[in-house]
Parts: sequence; C-alpha cells; structure tokens
Amino acid sequence: MYSEKVLDHFQNPRNAGDLTGADVTVEVSNPVCGDVLKLAVKVKDGRIDQARFLCRGCTTAIACGSVLTEKISGMNSLMLSEIRADTIAEALGGVPEASYHAAQLAEVAVGALVVELKKARRTL
Repeated sequence: MYSEKVLDHFQNPRNAGDLTGADVTVEVSNPVCGDVLKLAVKVKDGRIDQARFLCRGCTTAIACGSVLTEKISGMNSLMLSEIRADTIAEALGGVPEASYHAAQLAEVAVGALVVELKKARRTL
C-alpha cells in the first residue's frame, strides 16, 4: 500500500522536532482527518537555512512533513512557490489516493510559510 520512500520517511523522519530560534513557524491542519503539520524555518542569505517539522497525523502525513523539509532546504521564495502536493507525492514515490490529503496539507503549509515570511519581512 505504501511506497518504500513513504515508509522510510515515516519510520526515519528527517528534520523532525522543534527549531529553536526559528524565524517563522506555521501550523496548518485538516479538520476532516485531524492531521496537523507544524513547519518552522530559519532564513539565511535569502534562503531556507534550516527547516523542522512536527506532525500529528497518519503515516503519509508524517512522511510528507519529512520530505517537505528536505525539499525546501536551500530554497528561495520563487522556488517555494513551486512546491505542490503532486511534487511532494512524487518525491515519496507516490502516495495512496486515500492519503493524498497529506501531500495537500504540506502544500498548504508551504503557502502559509511564504505568507508569514513576507509578514515577518524575511525576504527570500
């Protein structure tokens, strides 16, 4: 049912945990399934220098949070705006249709991150 990449990111999440001194933190949720994704970043020289996530949700939601932090590290705002649910799902070797909402939640988190970075005047 799950790809090897989904299982790997679920069992060995990358960049999981709090990020002390984060420049921006966002939290998004899916009220239908109850998944919650918190994304925190530090910015340096106009790019994401560090990214961490916390997730309360299904296997796929945790895997999406993990792969998202890997994907956004080093990105500027133009690159961040290109992150979509399908790119997250593809990076995981595909996700079950019933769990695609987790990739969509990751996309929403990136959108919220871009908005908050602009508000905080943390130009990327």
